[in-house]
Amino acid sequence: MRILLTNDDGVYAPGLRALRKELQKLGEVTVVAPAGEQSAVGHSITLLTPLLVQEVLDENQRPMGWAVEGRPADCVKLALMELLPQRPDLVVSGCNAGSNAGINVLYSGTVAAAIEGAFFRRTSIAVSLEYLKPRPLNFPRAAELARQVIEQLLAHEPPEGSLINVNIPSLERGPVRGVRVVPQNIAPYRETYDRRVDPRGRVYFWNNPDFTCPDPHPDTDVTQLKEGYVTVTPLQFDLTHAVMLERMKDWQFRLA
Repeated sequence: MRILLTNDDGVYAPGLRALRKELQKLGEVTVVAPAGEQSAVGHSITLLTPLLVQEVLDENQRPMGWAVEGRPADCVKLALMELLPQRPDLVVSGCNAGSNAGINVLYSGTVAAAIEGAFFRRTSIAVSLEYLKPRPLNFPRAAELARQVIEQLLAHEPPEGSLINVNIPSLERGPVRGVRVVPQNIAPYRETYDRRVDPRGRVYFWNNPDFTCPDPHPDTDVTQLKEGYVTVTPLQFDLTHAVMLERMKDWQFRLA
């Protein structure tokens, strides 16, 4: 099996390296990832500047893939259209430092890379590891859990172009309790900004990293992750509101 591995934390991120090692148990892995961190860039792509590409080596000085001076979605586009001699059977994005659950999937570069793979009709899986405090994360264990989940997902032969979001609970919570297939939480998060003044007297704001979801819907990715379960959520990128579409078909519009 041919696997394309990408992320939004950058080609040298420990989460990507750990996941690559585990995915090599499933097939041939090629990395095409951003040269630097691209967290929370969503599904943006590069249009006005060149996409510089450089080959990168692994810890054994063997070819690993390419670093791209661009966004996660750029990486997948380039990989599938230019860099890989054959299209992969599977696209995996991660392992991200921090969960991508609830409405955060809309901001996530990790999920965006997986969405891009699904555009190309490849089975695509985003993988993220929740963290509770800024400290070294146990990526090797998270990658092992992710590989087990991915292996079982593939055993069910998901339809071509399937898009799946996997979140690993913080390992500081204790042993992982199992796997839950749950919907995405759509309750809003609570965000805050620090208001500061720079040495020249200009006001600026800095987004605080502590995102909380005070009232999540029950039995969703946010709640089950907090309970210590790996969450598996099938996603889709068709944003059409089908019910509203049916209702609007009877509306009469006139132009002067």
